[in-house]
Amino acid sequence: MKKILIPTDFSEHAEYALKVAAQIARKNDGEIILLHMLELPHEGSDAVGAGKDVPEIMFFKNAAIRKLEDLMDEDYLDGLKVSEVVQFELAFDGILKISKKNEVDLIVMGSHGASGYKEMFIGSNAEKVVRNSEVPVLIIKKEQGDFEVNNFVFASDFAEEIKKPFEKAVSFANKFGATLHLAMINTPNNFKSTSECENVMKNFVSGFNINKYETHIYNETNVEKGILNFSNSINADLIGMSTHGRKGLSHFFNGSISEDLVNHANRPVITFKI
Repeated sequence: MKKILIPTDFSEHAEYALKVAAQIARKNDGEIILLHMLELPHEGSDAVGAGKDVPEIMFFKNAAIRKLEDLMDEDYLDGLKVSEVVQFELAFDGILKISKKNEVDLIVMGSHGASGYKEMFIGSNAEKVVRNSEVPVLIIKKEQGDFEVNNFVFASDFAEEIKKPFEKAVSFANKFGATLHLAMINTPNNFKSTSECENVMKNFVSGFNINKYETHIYNETNVEKGILNFSNSINADLIGMSTHGRKGLSHFFNGSISEDLVNHANRPVITFKI
């Protein structure tokens, strides 16, 4: 977690994310990249190439730079290495490109979630980044104060394909000195006996060096509800999930539990791409 990317639209939720990122960077001797995307209309993009309306475009860019510089003067960023980027592009496209270009280790985003038709047909930028990012994405919903991760829930079916993203979850938990709560959610449609669940989790963790962990089996009507209710029951500081990054019709019909959690959980959520 040496390089942390923070997309900002200068909202209070974006600042919640920046404050958390600052704490993570401080603990890991890391640096922060502050990114603001200027989403110009298509005509505006053509105007740049044609040399038209440049003063108006530069006005918005300079205004964004001034706001970024004001953010960089905040006390909670004192002593940290912080750089700024202003990019003309659609938000989630730009976030992914800057992330790859700068080889960031973590993206931290603020989100107020999405619901109803907006969730189904549009989705939040946070949801799109979670679906497509190759690096872990930490979503912050509210002011955190001191960001301490004592109880970290990682919910999964603990299949073989989860081992690669789980390595990153273990690293995150160990760095924070957190207890990693491995949760298998038992649902009526995919029920397993207690002994079977215990066996799966025992075999899964055998190859990992986890400082502190516990295993849990939680029965609920569906997986998302189970994760939320279990996390509430232990007062978790963070919920972790792996994501398949479904796209197109597959995503529309099947959805993604990780993306649903990004929209519906009040607690911080971190996702790891399979």
